[in-house]
Amino acid sequence: MGLLLLFNGGFMLIAALVSGIYDDGATLDITLAAILTLLLGIVAMFYTRGHDKEVKKKEGYIIVTLGWIVMSASGVMPYIFSGAIPSITNAFFETISGYTTTGASILDDIESLPKGILFWRSLTHWIGGMGIIVLAIAILPLLGIGGMQLFSAEAPGPNADKLHPRITDTAKRLWLIYFGYTAAETLLLSVAGMSFFDAINHSMATLSTGGFSTKNASLAYWSNQPFIQYIVIFFMFLAGSNFVLSYFAFKGKVQRVLRDEEFKFYGILMVIFTLITALVIYFMAHVEVSNFYPMPFGEVESSFRHALFQIIAIITTTGFVTADFTAWTPFLTVFFFGLMFMGGSAGSTAGGIKVMRHILIIKNGLLEFKRTLHPSAIIPVRFNNKTVNEHIVYNVIAFFVLYMLLFIIGALVLSFLGLDFISAIGGAASSLGNVGPAFGDLNPVSNYNSLPALGKWWCGFLMLAGRLELFTVLILFNPYFWKRI
Repeated sequence: MGLLLLFNGGFMLIAALVSGIYDDGATLDITLAAILTLLLGIVAMFYTRGHDKEVKKKEGYIIVTLGWIVMSASGVMPYIFSGAIPSITNAFFETISGYTTTGASILDDIESLPKGILFWRSLTHWIGGMGIIVLAIAILPLLGIGGMQLFSAEAPGPNADKLHPRITDTAKRLWLIYFGYTAAETLLLSVAGMSFFDAINHSMATLSTGGFSTKNASLAYWSNQPFIQYIVIFFMFLAGSNFVLSYFAFKGKVQRVLRDEEFKFYGILMVIFTLITALVIYFMAHVEVSNFYPMPFGEVESSFRHALFQIIAIITTTGFVTADFTAWTPFLTVFFFGLMFMGGSAGSTAGGIKVMRHILIIKNGLLEFKRTLHPSAIIPVRFNNKTVNEHIVYNVIAFFVLYMLLFIIGALVLSFLGLDFISAIGGAASSLGNVGPAFGDLNPVSNYNSLPALGKWWCGFLMLAGRLELFTVLILFNPYFWKRI
């Protein structure tokens, strides 16, 4: 916990530097928050310097969950001290939405905030995107602590695919790719016409599949600059794919990427869903789009761009918007609601159920027909031409059941707190899937400020559970977890 606080304080100092460069009046406030966070981290590490060096699986789960909570709790200080978000409830919601890369916001006027606060807001995305725990794994061995247990608890998806036998090297390689993509997108967006400040903020939000923007209108602000939106589309696609595949691509193993079953499924679904959405927009909703958003290259290009952008933004759970997709047609509203349960690839920064889990569930479901006809036959599920262990299949099914159960409970709680049906199910699905924009009162042109205080804390819990793959958080509520064996 102390080490994580030191990381957080260090990133706050970077935000304070940005604040000083732009002379936005928040430099001292952010610096004070950074110093306080660093002091808390030093004190925590000093008083636990005689700790047991071995991190077992139980400790891994506790460190990951509490780590995210501690990061979020300390991350509210720049908002509170600067007065940007004076309410603790609102500040915590904005912060945990950042670290969990959900992108849901309570801010009514984003553009009025100091530049340093906006940069800190984007940094919370970037830190949480690859997982502050994975970052810490590169440092923990220096303290004599192994990190494999942490990686297995934090790594997105049903399996932690290692690039290198040493988990520290794995973490370093993942962060190098992550940093490289962020730098590349920042450069491209700057060349395309964004200011450097907007470019780096949107790059951090894109690669983390977060969705915080520096503009009230999100990416719709640049609707008359299609090239900017296409750049964001490309990097959203990369962020929603398995970062391990990016590593293989850089190593020249392109065939391994193209043969990956999840990547093929991910790409094919993007194409099919984009074509469906583009056709519906062009023939049924182009009037709504053209009335509010420029079409520099005509209706066909604009329909395709809006469709591609929103499909990728929702599947990868990035949450950027180029238009109010809830106003297009009832069909697309229901369609996008369903996509909130899809998620990106395992090993990506995206939230949601993940493409790999859907593949395994579908394959196992189809194989049940064969097993019914041949009850004595052993018919295993295969993925990438390899037999999948039954334990993994059971884990995936259990995850799916728990996910849907938590979604239903989440919607019930929000409806109990006064939200209408559409807002309740949209808010629950979006929070649990770390998507951001939802439906009803929580639609893309609105925000979550209308939620009651309890609703914001509840959505924060759903965001945390969804970001940490359910089991990591929910296992702490199991009495058996705390028993000594």
